[in-house]
Amino acid sequence: MNIIKAGFFFSGRGGIGLVIAKTSHGWSAPSAVGVGGAGFGFQIGAEVTDFVLVLNTDEAVDAFANGTNVALGVNVSMAAGPVGRTAEGGVMPKAAIYTYSRSQGLFAGVSLEGTIVGERKETNREFYKKPYTAAKLLSGSVPEPKSAEKLYAELNAYTH
Repeated sequence: MNIIKAGFFFSGRGGIGLVIAKTSHGWSAPSAVGVGGAGFGFQIGAEVTDFVLVLNTDEAVDAFANGTNVALGVNVSMAAGPVGRTAEGGVMPKAAIYTYSRSQGLFAGVSLEGTIVGERKETNREFYKKPYTAAKLLSGSVPEPKSAEKLYAELNAYTH
């Protein structure tokens, strides 16, 4: 997931990414998600952060599969040029999610954040040429798309 954040005391952030689930039969088909949010705190600058979200429980997968989610939490971030780190702690109802991140830009701050994560239905419809929901995609009932072979190869290299 790739998110752009900019702020001076108040901040806004937005981005897009993919969610994929490990099922009993292998990896699910990926589902597109969008992220938007706002924050307030001691912060200044702009950064681009790449996130990997680990959905640690079936409930976390269900939370992503069933529409829009709201998360509230604390964000600590620092980026200077091509290196940086972002740490987030938050609560998303019914979901245990770990995040790993890498940031770039010129940004420093500590803030309270509100974030909305939602399914990008139109993106999924365009990619699959069918109106699959995130729930159907993440359940493992949709065949793995051929165009995601590199994604599956990378996931399998690090999880087996």
